[in-house]
Amino acid sequence: MPRINLLPWREGQRKERKLAFLVALGVAALAAGVTSFAGYLLYGSMIEGQQRRNDTLRAEIKRLDKQIEEINDLETAKQRFIARMDIIEKLQRSRPEIVHVFDEIVRTLPEGVYLTAVKQTGNALKFEGVAQSSTRVSTFMRNIDGSQWLRNPALEVVQTAKAGPGSSFTLTADQVTTANASNGPPAGGPKGKQLRKASLGSTGAQQ
Repeated sequence: MPRINLLPWREGQRKERKLAFLVALGVAALAAGVTSFAGYLLYGSMIEGQQRRNDTLRAEIKRLDKQIEEINDLETAKQRFIARMDIIEKLQRSRPEIVHVFDEIVRTLPEGVYLTAVKQTGNALKFEGVAQSSTRVSTFMRNIDGSQWLRNPALEVVQTAKAGPGSSFTLTADQVTTANASNGPPAGGPKGKQLRKASLGSTGAQQ
């Protein structure tokens, strides 16, 4: 019976398997490397694109912030302009009113009364002067009470002069503006009437 030696065939088959395994391993390693490199490129491209979008957003945000700042500056300038226009309008309205008020002061000032100072704070007027008697002061207050441009006379101080005849006085009144002229008749209130009665009473005592 003949004998067949199979060792060389098995050895060759083993080498072929080993070579195929190495080739497959190399192909797998190469595929893994290509995949990794492709993934690296893909993620790098995505990161770069996101950075570009972020830069675009930052530039847009800066542009919007600048526009908002310009709008705020325009709003501030608008408010200043409106306030300036309001002041100009008030001054234009008050110019004829001041003329009427000073003309009315001259009309309401009776004989024997001399003003030494007139001060105005807003619509409040303060008169300081000298009168021949307290009766003259009361007449001045009545004239103010019936005035078209003055109202609410209130006597603060009346003093008899120590040297010479006459009395120094200080009284206040309100200016009637075109804005509040329709709020009521420019007549003095109860306070003015009460002070006027007191002034009349003191006049009788001094005379």
